[in-house]
Amino acid sequence: MDYKAEFEKWLKAPALNEEGRRELESVKGDEKAVEYRFGAELEFGTAGMRGIIGYGTNMMNVYTVRRATQGLSEYIKTLGAAAMKRGVVISYDTRRKSDEFAKAAAGVLAANGIVAYLFADVHPVPMLSYAVRKLGTVAGIMITASHNPKEYNGYKVYGEDGAQMSPEATEVVVGYIEKITDYFSVKEAERSPLVKKVPASVDKSYYKKLTKLTLSPDAVKKVGKTLKLVYTPVHGSGYVPVTTILKKLKINVTVVPEQVKKDTEFSTVEVPNPEFKETLSMGIALAQKIDADVVFGTDPDSDRLGVAVKDDKGEFVALSGNQVGILLLNYILTRLKEDGKLPANGVVVKSFVTTGMAKAICDDFGVELVDVPVGFKFIGEKIKEYEADHSHTFIFGFEESCGYLRGTEGSRDKDAVVASMLCAEMVCYYTSKKQSVYGILADIYARYGYVLDRNISIKYSGLDAMKEMNAVVDSLKTKKAEKFDIYNVVAVRDYSSSVRRLADGSEEALNIPKTNAVYYELENGSFICVRPSGTEPKLKIYYSVRAKDEASAEKAFEKMKTAFEAFLK
Repeated sequence: MDYKAEFEKWLKAPALNEEGRRELESVKGDEKAVEYRFGAELEFGTAGMRGIIGYGTNMMNVYTVRRATQGLSEYIKTLGAAAMKRGVVISYDTRRKSDEFAKAAAGVLAANGIVAYLFADVHPVPMLSYAVRKLGTVAGIMITASHNPKEYNGYKVYGEDGAQMSPEATEVVVGYIEKITDYFSVKEAERSPLVKKVPASVDKSYYKKLTKLTLSPDAVKKVGKTLKLVYTPVHGSGYVPVTTILKKLKINVTVVPEQVKKDTEFSTVEVPNPEFKETLSMGIALAQKIDADVVFGTDPDSDRLGVAVKDDKGEFVALSGNQVGILLLNYILTRLKEDGKLPANGVVVKSFVTTGMAKAICDDFGVELVDVPVGFKFIGEKIKEYEADHSHTFIFGFEESCGYLRGTEGSRDKDAVVASMLCAEMVCYYTSKKQSVYGILADIYARYGYVLDRNISIKYSGLDAMKEMNAVVDSLKTKKAEKFDIYNVVAVRDYSSSVRRLADGSEEALNIPKTNAVYYELENGSFICVRPSGTEPKLKIYYSVRAKDEASAEKAFEKMKTAFEAFLK
């Protein structure tokens, strides 16, 4: 791509808005900035597209949004008039330009004769996912960059089942997008009757569906009103739905007042990612002040939930996504078993980089555990598969990155609203039994063995970031690995070729969708996995270490990490 020529083309385009013209004029002469903006086109993958907000072919702006929506429109038109009439539902979060991008998408759909349902205000991912099925639309669009820094925004597409669009359909959409070479040729319809408001009844129905997923109404009734729960939406779209569902269950909630405001700059946090304890710091400070029991935090599009609880010394500790996942898994299976409602064909689905502790818990309860690639869309695809063939009853799905989904009543993507509800009632359940969540976590480790899960991210930058990250992963596929310090390598999984190579040289096929990742199975159930992030320029390394206790696991992790980093060089 001739980035200089493309830059000049944009700068001279009569259709370029004044904001864009001023911004591009400001970088004129800055070779590096121009190359970054125009040296590539913003990639549209199975997770949609995500990028830094700004003008250029490699940035998130109204023109790249229109182009992507035109590609989606061309795909929908091939499905026929009925699909066009069913339409597309669109939502957005509190990020910079989210509402502008959402309206632009609606305008492009309408210009193509496709009905567009647009939420009147910010709504999170799970409510968009639910609205797709409730309204019977053929697709959904969510404008969000999830937990990324404030400079980013993104565009996610959902299929008619409410899960993220399948890789097969995405490939077709991408084909149509790539045919559009003139970014300024895509037009929006103005004040079209095809652009409709999402009925308020959709919200009401969503909350009603979620209440059907409660597991401990008696415990909630007993202690819900006296429970001290602090919640922060971190300036995102979770404020209304999370507080609404907790109030419907009559669970007492105190909100961090400074973080309720829809702040596009997320000015009270460094990054709006509830995986980090720092993001929950204001919630923890308030919890300490009022002597609260638990702290919740959600990201801008409210599909991720971060949790902090008191340890045995009364100090708040932020739980990892893996820890919250195994707590919820253990709680859900325990309550279903106690009530005699644990399905004989029940199944739990998780990403393959999520904690190995899940298998021990599922085995104990006699529930099947299925691994899928990273990305909640793969969990959504499993739900769709099970509904079609009736082979399994989906119970719970989760990822180590703070994403959780219980049942199929609400969303088909990770849902921090239902996760908040379940975590809150879980706290009520254990409180009613005079137990602490932290104590239950310790009991789980005592019962199944201690597992330490740690993630390391290596940041990349520039136009070749994705290429460089993939090259690192590719180099590992032919590099022999026998041990990492104290742990022997039992097998190596190459997920890009769906092959598991054992230490003796034999091979087995992996029945799982292909993705670029290398996974080292270590003795005693520990593992190391390396993969490039699909949503941000980071190479991700996952360590899962089994040991007799936390201290032993920490020591083993340091040795394993040092050995693996040397192996990477």
